[in-house]
Amino acid sequence: MEYRILGASGVRVSVLSLGTAFFGIRPGWRDVPGIVGRALDAGVNFIDTANSYGNQARFDRPGVPGVPGWRERASSEELVGRAIRGRRDRVVIATKVQERVGDGPNDGGPDGGGLTRRHVVEQCERSLRRLGTDWIDVYYAHHVDPTTPIEQSLRAFDDLVRAGKVRYVGLSNFSGWELARAHGICERRGWSVPVAMEMAYSLAKRGVEAEVVPACRAHDVGLTCYSPLEAGLLTGEVSTSRPAGDPARVRRNGQAFSPAQVNLAMRLEALSASWGTPSATLALSWLAGRPGVTSVILGPETVADLEAGITGVAHALDEGQRAILDDLRVE
Repeated sequence: MEYRILGASGVRVSVLSLGTAFFGIRPGWRDVPGIVGRALDAGVNFIDTANSYGNQARFDRPGVPGVPGWRERASSEELVGRAIRGRRDRVVIATKVQERVGDGPNDGGPDGGGLTRRHVVEQCERSLRRLGTDWIDVYYAHHVDPTTPIEQSLRAFDDLVRAGKVRYVGLSNFSGWELARAHGICERRGWSVPVAMEMAYSLAKRGVEAEVVPACRAHDVGLTCYSPLEAGLLTGEVSTSRPAGDPARVRRNGQAFSPAQVNLAMRLEALSASWGTPSATLALSWLAGRPGVTSVILGPETVADLEAGITGVAHALDEGQRAILDDLRVE
């Protein structure tokens, strides 16, 4: 396993990060310990979760056998905490705060004070209890909170660092200019600067290259990338040979891929056949080698998915292959 330094933290994290948004659904709670254990044995030391993952209705998959409804499921953080018990010192845990986690007027989200001091501090305490740990390694602001001054949020994060409950601060789904502004505020105030930025990034979604990647590189912020296979689009299972209603042609939320996305998937599949390398391996290897990328977050449903991800980030593309993939875009 390759390790890279996460921004200005000095901490080395695995180039593959274990994503846990669907823990408790796929994989089911019984399978989580096996996947986490195999990841740790393979050298994966970076686990990504959030206070809003797992036990919410938006993660339900009606009709999937053995998956309880959201009110009966343990949260992703709880399942992670159980799986790493006794091995906490081997793991860099990243979790997040901002998204809605209740029905009250201050329970998070864009209209519920998701990054107020009140919410950030309260949710940190709850995440610590669910994870069964005394500290969070990387605590992300999950999204921008348009109703709360960013200074208030950054001060709350810094106070958690000073209290020893958080080691490092991160941002997620912020624009490049918002990252630069937050970094500048922290530098001027002597607060803990963000060391990580989590964004959607893949062969099929490259908008971060215009502004976010340059901002991360300029401020020594590590880029961690979620949805590296674009919700299944880049797995090699999506093509026009499948009928429009085929589950392999839709995202997990039931929304169909666009014709342009399917076209990209088919072009990647053609390269896969020509080079004798699985589509997912090409997509993961390409992303792991992009400028500024520190870690690729993969959410495996099975141990086989995890093994494929480990192979993918370790695969070496030659210069010609990388140049061809660089030109592969949604058109």
